[in-house]
Amino acid sequence: MEILLQLTVSGIALGMIYAVIAFGYQLTFATSETLNFGQGEALMLGALTGLSLVGHMGYWVMIPLVMIFGLAQGVVVERLGVAPAMKTKSEFGWIMATIALGIIFKNTAENIWGKDDLKFPSPLSELPLKFLGVNVLPMEILVVIGAIVMMLAVELFSRKSIYGKAVVATSNDRDAAGLMGINTGMVITFSYALSSLTAAFAGVLVAPLTLTGATMGTVLGLKAFSVAIIGGLNSGMGVIVGGLILGIAETTTGFYISTGYKDVPGLVLLLLVLAIKPAGLFGRAAIKKV
Repeated sequence: MEILLQLTVSGIALGMIYAVIAFGYQLTFATSETLNFGQGEALMLGALTGLSLVGHMGYWVMIPLVMIFGLAQGVVVERLGVAPAMKTKSEFGWIMATIALGIIFKNTAENIWGKDDLKFPSPLSELPLKFLGVNVLPMEILVVIGAIVMMLAVELFSRKSIYGKAVVATSNDRDAAGLMGINTGMVITFSYALSSLTAAFAGVLVAPLTLTGATMGTVLGLKAFSVAIIGGLNSGMGVIVGGLILGIAETTTGFYISTGYKDVPGLVLLLLVLAIKPAGLFGRAAIKKV
């Protein structure tokens, strides 16, 4: 029983990272019905940028700077990759553009930081805490708290600020929002910036728990995309539940069966959801007037 509880705790920390990245997918899909398939690279760049800064100013001072960097990186992705495709009404242009930019970011990171994985110093003690017979790393607790705080902050921003309400209006009906005087183009750019900010933040959260390198974002980005599909691209609760399901499934499968099969449960669940409830477990099916 203690082993299962231990695996569950580790799975929760991993799942919350997936949820934060998947939350970024939601932000862009809501405003433009497009996705940044280089989202994993935004996480990777955030982690590596944080690694370069953390030795000069400390972990807590570094985080706001990495978040600003994430904002800027998101603007670049939207302006160079998404906006031209939307302007020409290219149905799949944004897909290839965001993938291409992700590859460019990955190659750039390899040339700056090298291809080897690097150790990210932990801001907290690496000695586990004993709780109900389970060993919990302080950094795992920070990951869960940080992920929840980030998602709540974005939700509060959307509900209380005038700019957040513009994002909500655009996500509800882009054409109507434009007629009401909202600059929907800027809103879409902002949603991409906010999406990359959350990914960069996730990068510096997860980096102390794993090795940091140019390839770290690829797998995390794909798994977070699975979480977004499983939970529903229009449900905040869905990405949290989907992230927890995937994280716990991976840790338990890796221990009880084999680490070589830890990715299988998530993929099986993804296939089942697509076959039975394509909108996701908590998603709403879109209704389009024709």
